[in-house]
Amino acid sequence: MKKQVIVFSLGGSLIVPNTVNYNYLHNFKLFIKSLIKNYKIVIVTGGGKTARDYISALKHETKDEMFYSLIGITATKLNAKLVSGFFNIKGEIPEELKDVDNKLKKSSLVICGALGFQPNMTSDGDAAQIAEHLGAKIFVNLTNVDGLYDKNPLKYKNAILIKNINYYDFLEIVNKIKYEAGQHFILDQAAAKIICRAKIKTLIINGEKLDNVKKYLEDKTFRGTLIS
Repeated sequence: MKKQVIVFSLGGSLIVPNTVNYNYLHNFKLFIKSLIKNYKIVIVTGGGKTARDYISALKHETKDEMFYSLIGITATKLNAKLVSGFFNIKGEIPEELKDVDNKLKKSSLVICGALGFQPNMTSDGDAAQIAEHLGAKIFVNLTNVDGLYDKNPLKYKNAILIKNINYYDFLEIVNKIKYEAGQHFILDQAAAKIICRAKIKTLIINGEKLDNVKKYLEDKTFRGTLIS
């Protein structure tokens, strides 16, 4: 039986919150290895704090958005190399969709960062693009909160978790946010447009609570947001 594909967007804030989060990455490796028995997995890494710190410094010297984007892309690839090391995956990081295809034919796990330079594209967008291309069973966005809230849960204790939302309502929320290279949001505009267009089932899950992904796959009650 052909294995279904799960695409993960692994937020940079989980990989490098301040320094490299070794304990998290070790546990993440064990979690992914438990899924590989039944699924093919693609992990797309974000740039996170590394990208934002570099972009913030550069903003003092230039207003050229191209530089910001290139730094963000490079940061995602650095994080992809780091995560690849945890899985002992050698070789080049995929640069294009065809590279992901080729590697997935030979292995059940592919790890990449941003797929080249695409204006206003982010690692979340790249992950959604890959999910669309591969006809993934589910696209999972791993972030640092439990899902989509009606307001920022890191600032407001009374924020309410939105457990289910349709593609169009989600896209309407996201479109109100101005795009910036290196931006941090629960799931950005580029990804939202793709999952809406392609009708990709999407989970927003706290990356520190990975069991919620398994609960979803096993049709059990989970904590997070399902976009469908």
